[in-house]
Amino acid sequence: MSDVFNTFAALEAGFAPTPEEVARKMMRIARLRRGEVFYDLGSGDGTLLIIAAKEFGARAVGVEIQSKLFAHSWRRVRDQGLKDKVEVIKGDFFKVNVGDADVLALYLTPWALIKLRLKLERELRRGARTVVYKYPVEGWKPKEIHNAVEGKEEPKIFLYEL
Repeated sequence: MSDVFNTFAALEAGFAPTPEEVARKMMRIARLRRGEVFYDLGSGDGTLLIIAAKEFGARAVGVEIQSKLFAHSWRRVRDQGLKDKVEVIKGDFFKVNVGDADVLALYLTPWALIKLRLKLERELRRGARTVVYKYPVEGWKPKEIHNAVEGKEEPKIFLYEL
């Protein structure tokens, strides 16, 4: 019951979980490799972090500002024995430096993506890959665009490389 309550509370606050099959596809599109550093800004329930660490062998870092989602994702990471591979930061992703990211995953509103774009252009190193679910980053030209779900035109996954 508490998980259901937390999910509804999070949805009201703007959280929408990324389906696991979409998360995996995002990481494949970004060509996430073992040992790379993976960031998820607005990491929510930690699904992308857990998949990145467990299935792709990445060191995963999530940033989540909502206390309940942060606590829930940290419990999931701990319960799966991934504390040494996953870091969850409670905070504002606009204030966290992502300069060490090899791959950055985003599932944010178009408004948040516009606000975040300049920060990412300043901090991400050349060759870093950004994979975005659902909404394109205004002002960036995608290297690749994929259907998120086979056989459906929408939503899309966008891959960018700076």
